[in-house]
Amino acid sequence: MGAHLDEKWMRLAIQTATQDGSDPAKSPIGCVIILDGKVFAAERNQTEPLNDATAHAEMMAIRKAGAAHGDMELRGATLYSTLQPCGMCTMASVWSKVGRVVYGAEREDVHRMYFEAHHVDTLGFVRSAYRDDLEIEGGCLRSECARLYYGPNDEVPADDQGNL
Repeated sequence: MGAHLDEKWMRLAIQTATQDGSDPAKSPIGCVIILDGKVFAAERNQTEPLNDATAHAEMMAIRKAGAAHGDMELRGATLYSTLQPCGMCTMASVWSKVGRVVYGAEREDVHRMYFEAHHVDTLGFVRSAYRDDLEIEGGCLRSECARLYYGPNDEVPADDQGNL
């Protein structure tokens, strides 16, 4: 897929992430899954409203896309996420058999509260241990996506620090 299409779908992920506001304390993460040029799912992080730690944008989108597709396997699909997927979401991408993961902001672009405390290189793990056919590309609209979150050196109020 070309950079133009990647940017188009990432802009939709950004729009989805911010549909209920853009407070960085609320982890405005958006995810879009495209299959055969069509949007199969566009979801945002819903952990707080659903009181569900697994309701990350990518997990919600994978569930919705599987239901829309009528199959848990999303072969040939591309998953777009505004933030580098966490370990859980990366593994869900593996098990759902998406063909490609494209993300915007990277771990280094955002405050550490958005990731696990110990740096676990889940993307490298997946690349070397699971599938040779899963493409993972980071940095699509990186700056635009990074602006959704607290920066790595921001002073974040303790009450807003979800994972710390």
